[in-house]
Amino acid sequence: QVQLVESGGGFVQPGGSLRLSCAVSGFTLDNYAIGWFRQAPGKGREWVSCIRVSTYYADSVKGRFTISRDNAGNTVYLQMNSLKPEDTATYYCASVWGYCRQRWDLYTKWGQGTQVTVSS
Repeated sequence: QVQLVESGGGFVQPGGSLRLSCAVSGFTLDNYAIGWFRQAPGKGREWVSCIRVSTYYADSVKGRFTISRDNAGNTVYLQMNSLKPEDTATYYCASVWGYCRQRWDLYTKWGQGTQVTVSS
């Protein structure tokens, strides 16, 4: 059974850091790209980052977020530094066959999401 499970969200002050994890089961990461998306209340789903062979970032997080993966553990991480209040959202990981995509509707499997709140 294909499953993606996010963890690592929480409450942090501006300038702080969090590391999100996306544990994948039921398939290997070799042939799939894993993307991170986020959705704030009242807003649409926003692409944040993606990894397969290469890594990609939205302009809004470039230089602050780092995506990586551990093939042995079948886990993808999103290290988030210098967090801002505008980063507050529910963060989701999702899988797509082949290469990275920015369109959320191309991703076929999704996790349940993890909440990130950045506030003083």
